[in-house]
Amino acid sequence: MKKLHIFILKSYAGPLAMTFFISLFILVMQFLWRYVDDLVGKGLELHVMAELMFYASLQVVPMALPLAILLAALMTFGNLGENYELTAIKAAGISLRRVMAPLVVLTAIISATAFWFSNNVLPVANLKLYSLLYSVKQARPELDIKEKIYYGGVEGFRIKVDRKDKKTGMMYDLIIHDHRDKINRNVNVTMADSGQMVVGADKNHIAITLYSGITYDEKVSLGNSRMTDHARQMYRHDTFRQQTVTIELEGMDFSRSDENLFKTNDRMKNLEQLRTDADSLIAIRQVHIDEIAKRTQMSCMNKAKHKYANDTLYAAAIDTVRAVNIDSLALRLTDRQKTTVVESALRTARDSKQFVDERRSQYASEQLKINRHEMEMHRKFTLPIACMLFFFIGAPLGAIIRKGGLGAPMVISILFFIFYYIIDTMGAKFAREGVWPVPAGIWLSTMILAPIGTFLTYKSATDSALLNSEAYAIFWGKCRKRLERWAPRIFKKTEKQTI
Repeated sequence: MKKLHIFILKSYAGPLAMTFFISLFILVMQFLWRYVDDLVGKGLELHVMAELMFYASLQVVPMALPLAILLAALMTFGNLGENYELTAIKAAGISLRRVMAPLVVLTAIISATAFWFSNNVLPVANLKLYSLLYSVKQARPELDIKEKIYYGGVEGFRIKVDRKDKKTGMMYDLIIHDHRDKINRNVNVTMADSGQMVVGADKNHIAITLYSGITYDEKVSLGNSRMTDHARQMYRHDTFRQQTVTIELEGMDFSRSDENLFKTNDRMKNLEQLRTDADSLIAIRQVHIDEIAKRTQMSCMNKAKHKYANDTLYAAAIDTVRAVNIDSLALRLTDRQKTTVVESALRTARDSKQFVDERRSQYASEQLKINRHEMEMHRKFTLPIACMLFFFIGAPLGAIIRKGGLGAPMVISILFFIFYYIIDTMGAKFAREGVWPVPAGIWLSTMILAPIGTFLTYKSATDSALLNSEAYAIFWGKCRKRLERWAPRIFKKTEKQTI
């Protein structure tokens, strides 16, 4: 049995490592495709890109690992069935459960490691990834001025170049609009026959050397009314043979953001931190509920609010006000007093409604944070459960279909994983929005796929021909014979019609 277990483990370990890295590569490429617009043209150094890809790889492990286990189990048992090795093992009196036993132990170890990874490594990876990604988004793109297109990458300026020499870096027919004056944005324009642009080593300034040009400067002042018309609008132009313009740059260099700004996010916390913060959020939510109840009570019993200052006397005050006959009091008022009372009541009702709406908005915000924290707490456990679940789907299914390689197992794995991902996304959305309880939404995919894994394991253990067309033909023949006994007239009419 030891040799058999070693053989099964070797047959499973190779496909598992291969499919894991393939899945990881595909998911990282999806990440790159999603953020390609934020990464291109930023002049990031190689070690920054490598660090970003490393954290992105860690972040997609919860999706890559279950898919790899499903595909590896399908390939392993599909190869064993296709090469009749599984048949020989069963002929030797070894059941499928004993064959799967070492792989079940290995998958359990992987699941335990996945829980540790999800609780300890993944929050740190998410913190590093999103803080680094935020820093990359804040960095401005490098200067890449295209021909015959206005370039706005330098704040306060618009630059247009008619033609560029890629070898020498010389630019021809330059137009530079100075928009640093926010009120009069088109009062300073420089046109030059040619020029060169050099970015400083610290990327904090840019030097533009212009040749054979002219600068138009129109000083317009609209704010000072004491100035004469001539002083308000002064026009000036300067010609030059060579001129160097220095422009200060901001945000061109890459700088890391403070990671403490992102630590409050639920995805950056472990299980203990999530529980502690969820309890704090629940307490804050209860404060909003108490404030709404107290304000409503005070608004409805306004007289009691003025007469009684202590909260313990509110019940007695309410009983006192309810004992008064409101209709008899209204009959004693004049028309003017009635109008005043109605306006005061409407004003009080509007203020109360505004207060309640504000607290309801805060309550909804806190409830959303609570839902997110509870979802992350459950997700710490869904990853290891998903690993075990996909193994008990892939292994028996591979033994049933008896097809190895990457063809049929890849197609079946992708279909199962898409089905799982759609259900998981739908359940997470319902849980986040409060439509369903959080446990029901997060564990929806597990509750649906667990019976499928149990059914497939049972069928493979009993050597059921689940995907054999001849078995379904025999089953249909038996059903037809039974129906012919129960309703022979129907089948005779159908036979005559076919003739």
